[in-house]
Amino acid sequence: MTATVSATRGAARLHAAFAQAAAQGRAAFIPYMTAGYPSAHAFPALATDLLTHADILEVGIPYSDPLGDGPTIQRASEQALAGGTSTRHSLRLIAGLRAQTDKPIVVMTYVNPIYAVGPREFMRLAQEAGVDGLILPDLPPDQDLEIADLAAEHGLAVTFLIAPTSTPARVALVARACTGFLYAVSVTGVTGAREGAALGEVPAMLALARQHARVPVAVGFGVKDAATAHQVAQVADGVVVGSVFITAAANGQDVGALAASIAAGCGRDQARSRG
Repeated sequence: MTATVSATRGAARLHAAFAQAAAQGRAAFIPYMTAGYPSAHAFPALATDLLTHADILEVGIPYSDPLGDGPTIQRASEQALAGGTSTRHSLRLIAGLRAQTDKPIVVMTYVNPIYAVGPREFMRLAQEAGVDGLILPDLPPDQDLEIADLAAEHGLAVTFLIAPTSTPARVALVARACTGFLYAVSVTGVTGAREGAALGEVPAMLALARQHARVPVAVGFGVKDAATAHQVAQVADGVVVGSVFITAAANGQDVGALAASIAAGCGRDQARSRG
C-alpha cells in the first residue's frame, strides 16, 4: 500500500500534463534527447530548448546495446558514452534540468544500466534528481516486478511498450501494468524517422489498449515533422518524437524552432476527451 501511495507523485504530474494538453485541444508533446548528447556541456541548453515547447521531456540514458533504438539514437548514445556520460552522470544532468522547470521528466532506460548501478540505488538517485517516471523498453512487466516495485516506492511512475505485433493478451497485460502512460510503438522495428505518415494498425491497437489502460496512451517511432505529429495526435493522448531532434542537433539546426513546429502539429482537428 505504501508503494502505491508514493507512486502517485510521478504519476500525478504526468497525468496532469496529459490532461492540460487535452483541455487545450491537443495531444501532449513529448520530445526525446539522449543525456550527454552532443556533449555533457551542450546537453542542458539543448534539453532546455525542447522543454520550452514540451509537455513532458523524455531523456534517454546512453547505453552501449540499445536494441530498440535505430541508428540515429544509437550513435547519440555512443557519442555520449564516449564523452563520459554514465548513468549516474545522466541523472545529475537531469537534476540540473529539474532545477529549471516544473514540467514532468521521464527517463528512458534499458534494464542493464539500472542493474549496473543497483536497482534501489538507481531509484534513489532518480527520485533525488526529480525524475517523474521511467520508460522501460526491455522489461516485460510480468517477469521482473522488483524494478517496478522499487520505482513505486520512490514515487516513480512506470511506462511499458506495446507494438503492432503485440497480441491482445499482451496488450492487456502491459496496459494494466503502466502507471505513468502507455507507450504504443507505431511500427514494428526500431526508433527513427520514416518516410510516409500512414497510421496503419495504430488506431486499432489504441482502441484495444484503451479497453485495459487506466493511463494516457502516447505514440512514438516514426514521427518526423508537424504533419506526422498531427496525424498521430488525432488518435493518441501524446506524441513522442526523438530521432529528428538528434539529427537536427548533429547538423547544427535550430532544435528549438523544430520543436515549436512539431508541437504546433500536435493539435487535434476536433478537441475530445479521452477515457
